[in-house]
Amino acid sequence: MTAIADDNTGLRQMQALAANAAGGTGMGRLMGMARAEAGEGWMVFHAVPDASHGNPIGITHGGFAATLLDSAMSCAVHTLLTGAETYVTTDLHISFVKAITPATGEVTARGDVVTRGRRLATARGTLVDSAGKLLATGVATCMIMDRAR
Repeated sequence: MTAIADDNTGLRQMQALAANAAGGTGMGRLMGMARAEAGEGWMVFHAVPDASHGNPIGITHGGFAATLLDSAMSCAVHTLLTGAETYVTTDLHISFVKAITPATGEVTARGDVVTRGRRLATARGTLVDSAGKLLATGVATCMIMDRAR
């Protein structure tokens, strides 16, 4: 796993992650993440579901959508952190709207911060197909902590 430089702000860390997203390592590779973009308070991941993401009933496992949305929403929170802060997701709610299959093609998960306090941040997310049709939505709460802890 490649670490992101700890001395940067959260936004710089996520921009570095986005710049290296294509063919990445770890979870990005497992999820088929093709590319990413980051800005202050938002994060976008693009991924392509394939047969390895399938479940026994022939559709893409719900964990695929949940993981993409969790990544987009929590990384959106990450863009607002200082280099001395870190976070963990404390609550994740996903609503599935439409089935995903390998035939769906590339999907886009976008997370946007709704509010960021001293210790808690909330973000919302959407997962859409290449035509912009909604596949799933989400809300995440993240607890912000000092990195030194």
